[in-house]
Amino acid sequence: MTVAAPTAAATPLLLIDKLSFSYPGRHVLTGLCARIHPGLTWLRGPNGSGKSTLLALLAGALPPLTGRLQVRGIDARAQPLAYRRAVFWCGPGAIAFDHLRPPEYFGFIAGLYPEFDRAALALHVGGLGLAPHLGQRLSALSTGSQRKVWLAAALSVGTPLVLLDEPFNALDAASLAHVLAALQQAAADTRRAWLVASHAPPGSTGDAGAETRDDAPGDALGDVRTDACAVLDLGSPPIPTPPRPATAV
Repeated sequence: MTVAAPTAAATPLLLIDKLSFSYPGRHVLTGLCARIHPGLTWLRGPNGSGKSTLLALLAGALPPLTGRLQVRGIDARAQPLAYRRAVFWCGPGAIAFDHLRPPEYFGFIAGLYPEFDRAALALHVGGLGLAPHLGQRLSALSTGSQRKVWLAAALSVGTPLVLLDEPFNALDAASLAHVLAALQQAAADTRRAWLVASHAPPGSTGDAGAETRDDAPGDALGDVRTDACAVLDLGSPPIPTPPRPATAV
């Protein structure tokens, strides 16, 4: 499957400009700049390089130290509510609102995101084998089944930007095949961007993709295409921040 490369002047769906973030004692991202276009982008990097942190920042779950984020021109700082409604994040932890049953959870998500596609949801519920679990509360489901519910929502939500953190974890073979097929379709999506963090490529990929650099101006980045998806590479894991020397009194 081939994804046509946008021109250098094409407006990105997601703009990441000079994004920085630190945890106490560990700096993770410094001046990250990237342009993400519609289609599928694989977020890769070794453990500790900041993949999950970046997705949480993009989702608005963590506040950046510095930098600017925009989805379809909607600025995360200037229009936080509109920005959050343009992004859906399937994170690495437990699903929220686990007191709900799957149909209630899907209804709640549909109420938040007006482009939620119920026809697509029916396909994903079937493809992920969720039908036998629809009457149970999420808290009673296995980790894998909870993951499937969250993924079914993410694949159906219709937001301009969808963030998937390790979407293949805890999936059986049939569900894995279904998610891979859905991501193959996402690679050809011309209206939405799908950013997937995983240890392995989400399907067939080439060697290079969406370029990223530290401390580069936001308009200095180009795009290199692959045969199925772009690649945003965070590179090496960060070096722990050394302790500050004590100040003499």
